[in-house]
Amino acid sequence: MDAEKMDRIVAEARRSWEQSYRAKALKIHPWVCARCGREFSGKRLRELTVHHKDHNHENNPEDGSNWELLCIYCHENEHSRQEVAEAYGEETPGKSRESVSTYKPFADLGDLFKDKKL
Repeated sequence: MDAEKMDRIVAEARRSWEQSYRAKALKIHPWVCARCGREFSGKRLRELTVHHKDHNHENNPEDGSNWELLCIYCHENEHSRQEVAEAYGEETPGKSRESVSTYKPFADLGDLFKDKKL
């Protein structure tokens, strides 16, 4: 079997697998983007995607606890944030790293106000 045929088979299997957990997620969760709150129905429902909260596409529990529905725009934003976090060595977006700076610009501010009589 040549590599191109194998790639097609794997891609087809992956699409089928993704569609199955998407169908489950659409049954479990309301058709609302978990980030921006937009509601989806009809033809626009295709704009609602399944996002894996832990970014592991292999983690698909039956109860849907690792899934959230995001519109295509919020989903793209979430993955962009993840890429930036990884580039800066953070594990997850929003989780700040330990500061490497030792400068404390407001450290002596309290002492300045103690001397002043208001």
